[in-house]
Amino acid sequence: MAEIERTRTREREPLAENYYERFMRSRQAFVDRQRGGPVVIKAADREMHLTRQGRIIYFLDKLTFPDTPLQDWLVFIHDLKTQSGKHRHQGGLVIYVIDGKGYSIVDEERVDWKEGDLLLLPIKPEGVEHQHFNLDPSRPCQWIAFVYMPIYDYLAGEISQTEVAPEFAKSGK
Repeated sequence: MAEIERTRTREREPLAENYYERFMRSRQAFVDRQRGGPVVIKAADREMHLTRQGRIIYFLDKLTFPDTPLQDWLVFIHDLKTQSGKHRHQGGLVIYVIDGKGYSIVDEERVDWKEGDLLLLPIKPEGVEHQHFNLDPSRPCQWIAFVYMPIYDYLAGEISQTEVAPEFAKSGK
């Protein structure tokens, strides 16, 4: 009688790559992120960036911070010294004024705001053109924006920059 050699393995071989397995891994990554992702995001752990729109600190952004639990949100603080850039997008943005006072030009209409106010940029198919101004350049004002990206994506949100922030223009970037 011929002898048979047996090999035992304790772990299953990796499953063949297919849609279902990718989906299962993505769901597990989601659960892991929800369980172990940061609960508190400290400003000291984030960097201020000078952008075409102005000086911005991103707190939640799935492209930059893939470890955060709330991947569907874009949250950032705008530190406004004089004025922001001007751009157009479909709206659906919530802005809460943390400090200072100023105004925004929203589709050519001036809207004044101060610390504690909440601005809601309307959702419009042709987009909302807007720009923000600080009324006290000796003291920067700050506001925080919240964007729920699934709605933004559903609206096929795109951004058209029509004017850059003065700080960005001077920086030569």
